[in-house]
Amino acid sequence: MASTSNLPIVALVGRPNVGKSTLFNRITKSRKALVDPTPGVTRDRHYERVVWENKAFILVDTGGIDDNPEDAMVQHIRAQAMLAIDEADIVLFLMDGKQGLTPADWEVVDILRRTKKPVFHLVNKIDGPEVETELLAQFYELGIDQLWSVSAEHSYGFRTLMEGLCDTIQSDDTDIELPEGTVKVAFFGRPNVGKSSIINTILGEERMVVSDISGTTRDSVDTLVTHGNYSYLFIDTAGIRRKGKTKEKLEKFSILKSLAAMARCDIAVVLLDADEGITEQDTKVIGYVLEEGRGLIVIVNKWDLIQNDKKRQEAVMQEVGRALPFVGYAPILNVSALTGHGIKRLFPVIGSVYRQYTATFPTSALNRLLREAVEQHSPPIYKNKRLKFYYTSQVGTCPPKFVVMTNSYKGVHFSYERYLINRFREGLGLDKVNIKLFFKDKSEQRGEKK
Repeated sequence: MASTSNLPIVALVGRPNVGKSTLFNRITKSRKALVDPTPGVTRDRHYERVVWENKAFILVDTGGIDDNPEDAMVQHIRAQAMLAIDEADIVLFLMDGKQGLTPADWEVVDILRRTKKPVFHLVNKIDGPEVETELLAQFYELGIDQLWSVSAEHSYGFRTLMEGLCDTIQSDDTDIELPEGTVKVAFFGRPNVGKSSIINTILGEERMVVSDISGTTRDSVDTLVTHGNYSYLFIDTAGIRRKGKTKEKLEKFSILKSLAAMARCDIAVVLLDADEGITEQDTKVIGYVLEEGRGLIVIVNKWDLIQNDKKRQEAVMQEVGRALPFVGYAPILNVSALTGHGIKRLFPVIGSVYRQYTATFPTSALNRLLREAVEQHSPPIYKNKRLKFYYTSQVGTCPPKFVVMTNSYKGVHFSYERYLINRFREGLGLDKVNIKLFFKDKSEQRGEKK
């Protein structure tokens, strides 16, 4: 299960065109950051979760810090980077070894001295030891205890940097000890949608043993709750910021803290506003829940605002259904944190979602289910041969995952995959969680299709 520890945020900052995006791509082993020699290409923040030798963190690539008055975007990029510094747990400050030390570098170093956060001062574009001494010399004028020589493009010094970074990341030995079987439930939503109010209403109405755990997630309080015979860790996340007037799309960085909480929960409860309806931000967050493979419950809060308007109630629920066809299995509850309406239904729903989320099944029952499904609806023809499904078994939980051995995984059409998923849902009683089917060729024992 996910650890209760927080994923640290590592911000990559520096002037434009010093190689931040190239280093971002090397650390994340991706090409997600746009790399271009034109200064200012990375306008907004990009992020990616990184796991390096059992240490996990979220890496953020930012726009450059610069004071070029001719670029109208400079102030925007600067604000982006300053926000990243403020949000980060660790800062990687990148400078250009070939261009040398600049006044902007001095300014950023002064800013970083006041952060009281671990800062790695990196000198990039040092392609080998033969040029290291010469290129590094002037940067010692900054009075920095340690400079890290790297080549983002050619990987010189990269492993040394990553080892140093991982040594700085705290291990999990500070995790709180939770009772065995504790269900971790994180609450997500836009500001003022009622996350804290929902939790407070639950704690006020139910007779529970409650303890506040401050600081487990930055800007939130984790609450350990005992209800009946079960324990729950409620994670009240920071609100997801509204879309700014100057932003054309929701910035992923604005929900980094919430994503860190999502990484350590079992079930995500996403709150919507009954008065405002579902928004793009809401669907984005639900999409992340699906990507992370968490259990999902959707709550339409502030139901009291439309309690006397049946037409509006129906319209809201239909709107939610239309916006979320890809998570049709998720329970949707209408509640009011103000009046307490519907709150008592939450615990039974959490229980049923968690049981399905962690469910395991005997292989014999799964094979019987597969055989009956194939007999009822014959597989399609692929390359003049009828597809065959030999056997199935469960390969994981959270959510339940199954592998099906076939004579050609490439021939499994999406429609037939959907049919089998629905049969597995029905036959196994998995109507409230996502399930995953993987198809593998029996002969080759390789290849997957989700």
